[in-house]
Amino acid sequence: MQEAARRTVQQGVQQDVQQGVRQGGDRGAVRVVLWCRATGADVEAVESAYHRVSATLAGTPGLLGNELLRSAVEPDVFAVMSEWEDMAAFTAWERGPDHRDATAPLRGYQEPHRGRSFDLFQKVAGYS
Repeated sequence: MQEAARRTVQQGVQQDVQQGVRQGGDRGAVRVVLWCRATGADVEAVESAYHRVSATLAGTPGLLGNELLRSAVEPDVFAVMSEWEDMAAFTAWERGPDHRDATAPLRGYQEPHRGRSFDLFQKVAGYS
């Protein structure tokens, strides 16, 4: 059953990426938000898994950085937000051979109750 769910999520990512590229989404920064949930002692496990994944991804071409965010309203809800140079960089990594192994430590915490455990956002405008 978990294998079927994994394939469904993977197909969803591929469809979203393809849709983003078709809409001209290959031109600007892309942020990927992975939704996670943990309870009790698992809160520390999510943080530990995030650090392991981040260490593995250090130096990945096109990855500008990532953050672990914790909900101020629901303390067992986390978001891992990664920023990529563009959709092409994210797509190359997501389809590459290292993607599955690199992200494995967080997989057990993915939040399936949102309809899907991730979102893709393309930067449209910003101020600093």
